[in-house]
Amino acid sequence: MAQVQKISPCLWFNGRAEEAARLYTSIFPNSRIDHIDRSTVDYPGGKAGDVLLVSFTLAGLSYEALNGGPHDSFNDAISLSVSCKDQAEVDRVWDALLAGGGKPVACGWLKDKFGVSWQVVPDELVAMIRDKDRTKARRAMQAMMEMVKLDVAALRRAFAGAD
Repeated sequence: MAQVQKISPCLWFNGRAEEAARLYTSIFPNSRIDHIDRSTVDYPGGKAGDVLLVSFTLAGLSYEALNGGPHDSFNDAISLSVSCKDQAEVDRVWDALLAGGGKPVACGWLKDKFGVSWQVVPDELVAMIRDKDRTKARRAMQAMMEMVKLDVAALRRAFAGAD
């Protein structure tokens, strides 16, 4: 029997849970829709027969998407952070999450078309800001603060003191 993930984030949508889960699972490897539950009764977010809950796996981790209705919306207090191995992955994930109406924010953050906040972060940046040489780390952090989508080459230059 497969191990069940003890804690799974549940994201609240207004009628677009299945659409969101399908988008997210199309972007990341090791992702899939696991189950779609339909409501057996009318509820504040919809009617009997509507999609109520979508259980999905995103990059190997369990998530849920709930059609809870218009009562609540996403805000910046929580975001999903994506570790990217290189600039190509940053570009691919960034573009896919912005498609169809997302908005770039700052410092590697964006909001997708559903209002979910994402951080698209190259692994190299994390190593840079954790570097023992705090001057180099500060330069990388300062460069990041001036970017919208993160640029690995520019971060490397700043870290090295070449900018």
